[in-house]
Amino acid sequence: MKIGLLFGSFNPIHIGHLIIANYLANHTTLDKVWLVVSPQNPLKKYGDLINTYDRLEMARLATDNAQNIQVSDVELRLPQPSYTIDTLTHLKEMYPEHEFALIMGSDNLVSLPKWKNYKLILRDYRIYVYPRPGYENAELASHPSVTITMTPQMELSATFIRKSIAEKKNVQYFVPDPVLKFIESKSLYK
Repeated sequence: MKIGLLFGSFNPIHIGHLIIANYLANHTTLDKVWLVVSPQNPLKKYGDLINTYDRLEMARLATDNAQNIQVSDVELRLPQPSYTIDTLTHLKEMYPEHEFALIMGSDNLVSLPKWKNYKLILRDYRIYVYPRPGYENAELASHPSVTITMTPQMELSATFIRKSIAEKKNVQYFVPDPVLKFIESKSLYK
């Protein structure tokens, strides 16, 4: 089985994440997409990242009835900081019957040379790239391991959702209803 891995903090998961995962699971050569909840991106600053297990639960709630999309907590069980190459190596050892590929935005493709062992990633894994505004001409876009997709673009971010919640604005339809109920029940992002 060919599994695409979409890594993220999912703080919170929103419909933009789900559209990307659904498109890649159903409109590419991938069989499934796993949403890999990351404890902390080594290239990002600690900010208003909420509890990892709350983010994991929201991702599970959002994908409860999804076809070909599931949530993975693999990075929560690995040493920190979690680097993509280490997670890929671990998954390859755990599931030798699967072929794993990375899913990333074109903004991450631009920063890929900053990643730990990025040349190994390019050598050993396919990378499916979804477009992000302002990052259309990444240097690695023509690499043989990279597939640029026609994933629908959406100007929606978790930062916008967190800010809106903090400002007591309605975020209905930006996040799935079960996720919104979870956020409200735990008074998250206020």
